[in-house]
Amino acid sequence: MAELATIARPYAEALFQDAEPAERAVFLEQLGELAQLAGMPEIASLSNSPKVSADDLTKLLSSMVKTKLDGKLASFLSLVNQNHRLAAVPEIARQFEGMKNQSEDAAEVIITSAFPLDGAALKELLSSLKKRFGGKELRPAIQIDPSLIGGVRIQVGDEVLDSSVKARLAQMQVSLSA
Repeated sequence: MAELATIARPYAEALFQDAEPAERAVFLEQLGELAQLAGMPEIASLSNSPKVSADDLTKLLSSMVKTKLDGKLASFLSLVNQNHRLAAVPEIARQFEGMKNQSEDAAEVIITSAFPLDGAALKELLSSLKKRFGGKELRPAIQIDPSLIGGVRIQVGDEVLDSSVKARLAQMQVSLSA
């Protein structure tokens, strides 16, 4: 996957630098839609077909998004298709989001819990995480995974805090078998 990340980086950087700060949220939303489309097997087969031109693929994808693509994003999509890099669009979107978050001093937080978190517990957790990560604005995404048994697993960027019962049992198993 490192190769795809390497391919995607210059595209994401160029798009990010070209986008005005006010446009970045719209770009990110539309990139997310394009990433979903690019991940579809039917679209992938069209992008690899010699019978489908880059312009036709660009027109097709532009017509499939919810809102009309911004002019800069439409040109970007055309360039990606001309270079046969549609498969890199999901990674481009991920890197663009990371750049946007970094410019806004924010971070995406993936909170995986064994049970649904109510409003008060979530607010308390986010408050303590905000202190831990230097006051960054945290944008949570909540996932439910009953296999954790209890507790939570938190991922902020490449840092993982795992206080789940499942992780504690795994640590205990390693300790006992050593």
